[in-house]
Amino acid sequence: MDQKIRVLIAKPGLDGHDRGAKIVARALRDAGMEVVYTGLHQTAEMIVETAIQEDVNVIGLSLLSGAHMTLFKDVTKLLNAKGLNDVLIIGGGIIPEEDVSKLKKAGVSGVFGPGTHCEDIVRFIRKNVKK
Repeated sequence: MDQKIRVLIAKPGLDGHDRGAKIVARALRDAGMEVVYTGLHQTAEMIVETAIQEDVNVIGLSLLSGAHMTLFKDVTKLLNAKGLNDVLIIGGGIIPEEDVSKLKKAGVSGVFGPGTHCEDIVRFIRKNVKK
């Protein structure tokens, strides 16, 4: 039997809007994944520490505040510094199209904006996760 995909859904920074993150977390759970949700106002350090403690395969970052270029990169840098290069990082929220390629260069594998179907996120994770 295959091991379940473990996903951490995190809300970095001061963004206080978590409806989308909760919807994605529920959809991933309903798709058979194990999901841990950090809650609001997480630092990059808190997110990476939780990812280590929970032994996750995927980190999903959700951000609507506009600080994605800093906060998403902070998480990827910390993961790399700890040797966790096999963790799939995805992001969602209000992210301008011109920033998507920059985030991908920084290590965010997939970026999903408002209106993305949850099934698309599930498919992306299943296709790209390293087990």
